[in-house]
Amino acid sequence: MTTPLELKTKSKIQWCPGCGNFGILTAIKSAISEAGLERHNTCIVSGIGCSGKTPQYVNVYSFEGIHGRVLPVATGIKLANHKLTVIGHSGDGDGYGIGMCHFMHALRRNIDMTYIVHDNQIYGLTKGQYSPTSDKGFSTKSAPEGVIEEPVKPLELAIAGGATFVSRGFVGELDHLKKLIVQAIKHRGFALVDILQPCVSFNYKNTYKWYKERVYKLEDLKDYNPENKIQALEKAFEWGDKIPIGVLYKETRNLYEDYLPQIKDIPLVEQKIENIDITGMMREFI
Repeated sequence: MTTPLELKTKSKIQWCPGCGNFGILTAIKSAISEAGLERHNTCIVSGIGCSGKTPQYVNVYSFEGIHGRVLPVATGIKLANHKLTVIGHSGDGDGYGIGMCHFMHALRRNIDMTYIVHDNQIYGLTKGQYSPTSDKGFSTKSAPEGVIEEPVKPLELAIAGGATFVSRGFVGELDHLKKLIVQAIKHRGFALVDILQPCVSFNYKNTYKWYKERVYKLEDLKDYNPENKIQALEKAFEWGDKIPIGVLYKETRNLYEDYLPQIKDIPLVEQKIENIDITGMMREFI
């Protein structure tokens, strides 16, 4: 089994001291180890933003893509070699802003991958503009008089859009977050882990203290059933005085890959191509 120490790289970590990303990094390395993943069969994909640095700090295969394109790249990797465990890392701006179109289609396709979103409700790398998940009225550099838009509700969208595993974690509850990521990795289907990740440099509202006064664990509720979609949607709407963390929703459904006979017996990357003649096809372009 891969240990968290074996997942450490030589790269210098370049996040601000106190950043919630440190907790996510610890949780993902612990989860990879606990889930029994092998480094050569694991791939992390990231986009642009503070979250985009994650692959530099985890010693597995990785791909850093362009802004908002984590999911199409991760999809391509998964379909090319569906034996791999593919874990996408995105931020709220990267994933729920420019990447929103890919998010919606990934939900309904149910490709077997884990999608971790570092949700700090701010654009941290570009120094503090409001993001798609910033609270209405929140004052930022790009909205000094307060955000006038309603924030994106990623958990509501995910449940309604067809995701088969929807969860929320908080970096202030590290062991709980690690267990959520392990469950997401082991889930057969598209698994979202939206993580409340304080930005200590630019978001002075949604702080560690602010979250700790509000978050509660769904598994502590005796009557909560994560397989009940209506109940899950009700919890997804909760935000403000009380914020639920844990697995909001899960279901079993066929994968996108299950409908592809081309990869039923062997991954694309292992298929022999030396006897394939494409001369006829090429003549069509002459």
